[in-house]
Amino acid sequence: QVQLVESGGGLAQAGGSLRLSCVASGFTFNLYNMGWFRQAPGKEREFVASISPGGRSTYYRDSVEGRFTISRDNANNRLSLQMNSLKPGDTAVYYCAADRAVWSVRSMNASRYDYWGQGTRVTVSS
Repeated sequence: QVQLVESGGGLAQAGGSLRLSCVASGFTFNLYNMGWFRQAPGKEREFVASISPGGRSTYYRDSVEGRFTISRDNANNRLSLQMNSLKPGDTAVYYCAADRAVWSVRSMNASRYDYWGQGTRVTVSS
């Protein structure tokens, strides 16, 4: 049974930091591209960051580049997202997802992803 369980969300002030984690089980984690997506109230789900199976390649959406860092620990089936310099516009439910396709810039596309977590809510106050 595949599971992706996110944690680490909560309330932060603008300029603050949060670290999200996602623990995976039920599939071979180190064979999958992993991604973080988010969905703000009333908006569509959007790409945040992705990382290749070995962790050497990453993509970020422009608005988080330089503030967020995606990383993975394949030994412990864990995906992380370090979020610094948070802004109110980062408020959303954050989801981790797993994609078995060949690593490419298309990892930004949510439709590629096979498995999704339930999400963790991040609220940034001004």
